[in-house]
Amino acid sequence: MSVPDTERAAAPLLGDWLAREPYTLGMSSGFFSFFAHCGLLSALEQADLLPQAVTGSSAGALTGGLWAAGLSAGDIAELYFSLRKHDFWDPAPGLGLLRGERFRRLLRTTSPVASLEACPRPASVSVFDLFRCKTRVLRSGDFADVVYASCAVPLMFHPIRTHGGLLVDGGVADRPGLASVTASARVFHHHISTCSPWRRRNGRAIQAPRRDNMASLIIDGLPRPGPDALAVGRQAWHAARRAALEALGRRLRDDQVRLDAVAA
Repeated sequence: MSVPDTERAAAPLLGDWLAREPYTLGMSSGFFSFFAHCGLLSALEQADLLPQAVTGSSAGALTGGLWAAGLSAGDIAELYFSLRKHDFWDPAPGLGLLRGERFRRLLRTTSPVASLEACPRPASVSVFDLFRCKTRVLRSGDFADVVYASCAVPLMFHPIRTHGGLLVDGGVADRPGLASVTASARVFHHHISTCSPWRRRNGRAIQAPRRDNMASLIIDGLPRPGPDALAVGRQAWHAARRAALEALGRRLRDDQVRLDAVAA
């Protein structure tokens, strides 16, 4: 059913909604979509609409964590654009292809802080605990270990033993990366749509989440970088940044702005 013109006109522009009150930025998992999350952050930085706190799973935890640690969106983009496969590719026997030591070393040499709780901007990340078979939210601990845990895609990276558990990618059971936010929190969510063969088509896990007091941005058609297609990451960053800047001037419809990266 179409939305009446009067109702559509009454909805705020996304940029106005963000400027109205402080908010938490939630960023979903999505394999190598940390490039796209960084593009969004760059748009928010340019518009002077940055969040008061961040939360996320996997790719969202990586970009959100680095920003919370004190890096600017430009600093993060520079890191991502310089990324090469050998920076994180360390195959070793275990419960996954990659040991993850190189990934954690990269985080340690990049982050201005040693622990998540030392971040100048509040941050939380979702992880999945294999011992407990449930999502856990981490707000403290060794920065590199915690962010790595949220990014440790099963079968790709070894799980990590920390915080009394055996932890892997937070997107396993909390793809939106919103497990940490309270019912009263004001949230802006960057949802990465997925084409993963591991996700059931139209399944709940891949749908943009709905909740009170939350606005969401969904950008369709973003380029898909990966371990052997890191150069595509720059394209994804530019596409997400361009689409996010366009979205700030769009009106919310059912608390969402959805647009195509190609058309933006």
